[in-house]
Amino acid sequence: MDNYIVFGSYDNSVCVWNFATGVQLQQLNGHTKGVTSVAFSPDSNFIVSGSWDNSVFVWNLATGVKLWQLNGHTDGVSSVAFSPDSKHIVSGSYDNSVHVWNSATGVELQWLNRHTSGVTSVAFSPDSNYIVSGSRDKSVRVWNSATGVELQQLNGHTESVTSVAFSPDGNYIVSGSYDKSVCVWNSVTGVELQQLNGHTEIVTSVAFSSDGNYIVSGSYDKSVCVWDAATGVELQEFNGHTGKVSSVAFSPDGNYIVSGSWDKSVCVWDSATGVELQQFNGHTGQVSSVAFSPDSNYIVSGSWDKSVRVWNFAIGVELQQLKGHTEIVTSVAFSPDGKYIVSGSCDKSVCIWDSATGVELQQLNGHMGEVSSVAFSPDGKYIVSGSYDNSVRVWNSATSVELRQLNRHTSAVMSVAFSSDSNYIVSSSYDKSVHVWDSATGVELQQLNGHTDSVTSVAFSPDSNYIVSGSYDKSVRVWNSATHVEL
Repeated sequence: MDNYIVFGSYDNSVCVWNFATGVQLQQLNGHTKGVTSVAFSPDSNFIVSGSWDNSVFVWNLATGVKLWQLNGHTDGVSSVAFSPDSKHIVSGSYDNSVHVWNSATGVELQWLNRHTSGVTSVAFSPDSNYIVSGSRDKSVRVWNSATGVELQQLNGHTESVTSVAFSPDGNYIVSGSYDKSVCVWNSVTGVELQQLNGHTEIVTSVAFSSDGNYIVSGSYDKSVCVWDAATGVELQEFNGHTGKVSSVAFSPDGNYIVSGSWDKSVCVWDSATGVELQQFNGHTGQVSSVAFSPDSNYIVSGSWDKSVRVWNFAIGVELQQLKGHTEIVTSVAFSPDGKYIVSGSCDKSVCIWDSATGVELQQLNGHMGEVSSVAFSPDGKYIVSGSYDNSVRVWNSATSVELRQLNRHTSAVMSVAFSSDSNYIVSSSYDKSVHVWDSATGVELQQLNGHTDSVTSVAFSPDSNYIVSGSYDKSVRVWNSATHVEL
């Protein structure tokens, strides 16, 4: 093997050369379309080739005789490899599948079909027990080669994965992608330890319960889902909205969930049973944001009708209608003591209101684009805002002075939140990333990459140990805020 090079070509042939002398030793003809991938067996006695003609061929190197033609793929074969023990061959195809074959008999042993787009690269682990595959679906998958069971799905690339390989000791996997990055993964644990799948459309909003045990998510599929934060199991699905769900939140006591929707309504649900307790109607445009007061007695909502409304949850009455924004209200939140409401708008402003009287107390101007998200720090001293100008800004809530401008996102910021100790800020963006910042200095501490589409919502768990994020990629992800590993 050390003396030979094998080439596959779009002229449909496989050629073997002695690279020391430059002499061509074999030209293997048989494929009817371009050859995409070739590999030697570990003992150098055989060659495997894959082609756009959907087939895999096994050749005797010494004689040039085709020993096997492995048929099973229904689209072009992109990648082939021998196992290190020479017993098996793996092939990946644009038919979205990975096939495992007995190299001695040509019998198909396994058909691995979990990728949702073309498989671009396949490889065996050094002990031949595992297979790794990369795909146009942006994922890397690890399989048990004997049973065909999928062991890991590694998500992090934002474009098609082009190449995958195990490290010589089998402990790591490396992958390359159209997103211009190279990623290294722990082959045993995988980077992604938890991914919550259930929504069938874009996830717009996520939040933790006050005890950190549950996560709520809202989606364009019109549903609200409740998940066990530890296991990722879906516990409840609330269906009642007739339009896309734009915003969700738990009550501080954890007993209730509020949701806002494009159907212009605000709904309150029993978090344990899923029963709808209240539906507030009054907005004349889509509801974009909802939040509970700290005592769980009141709800605030923002809408495309440019208004902020305050509702008494117990009796279902509208108490206040706060008018002042000249464009869509995108985000609302109560201060920790419940005395104030902050709102962000497409008019590029952040407003602070007296929650009891509805009087506008302050207007914070500075953003150069629409304000998408606002939040008070838990100690009430600061306000954070995110904007379509790609920036995150921190303000003194008492003086309205802008303290810091955090600029690292490369596209619109969609969501911002403080940690429970007010020391950290998390932000998400259309650039598919989640950033963690030191709120006092504005220093970026971490960039969390894993989502494959715009990240619409982020939140810290009550103990600040975890971050949850929701995305247009339809997934909800949980991260360890200290190690920044996706759980």
